Amino acid sequence: MKYFVTVGGREFAVEVDGEHVRIDGRSVPASLRPRQGTPLRQLTVDGRAIDVALDSRGRGRWVAGVRGEHLELEVLDERTRYLRSLTAAARPAGGGIIRAPMPGLVARVLVEPGAVVAAGAGVLVLEAMKMENELRAPRPGVVAAVRVAAGQTVEKGEVLVELEENKILT
Repeated sequence: MKYFVTVGGREFAVEVDGEHVRIDGRSVPASLRPRQGTPLRQLTVDGRAIDVALDSRGRGRWVAGVRGEHLELEVLDERTRYLRSLTAAARPAGGGIIRAPMPGLVARVLVEPGAVVAAGAGVLVLEAMKMENELRAPRPGVVAAVRVAAGQTVEKGEVLVELEENKILT
């Protein structure tokens, strides 16, 4: 299985094959096992073991405690990374229109016209390929219009939600 792990802004391609892990092309023996009776896990890489405390923050985000330091990680499998890339490509960073990144079914609408949203706030959940994908506001603003309803099927590129600049905040 292939994963993409981001630590400190740097992304690593990680392939897990049984007891071996390939990190950016280099193969090493590795394992991650629970430490009995503790909330810790033992990470062994190339024969060296360390204890790690892992705390899930949801959606592939983790905080790892290693030797008194805390590292923020994002771990995505290939499919999730691909779906996120489609979503990001469909929403330019400064745009106020949120379009369907792929064909799908609107599972839930999380906002209504007039709602003030922050950048990154969830606005709609789109089900595609048996996965739910939360679409987020590309910038802060006010919801000007919601063009779809829960249960509606949409095509790639279809306008779902329109945002306008929040004049009070600017």
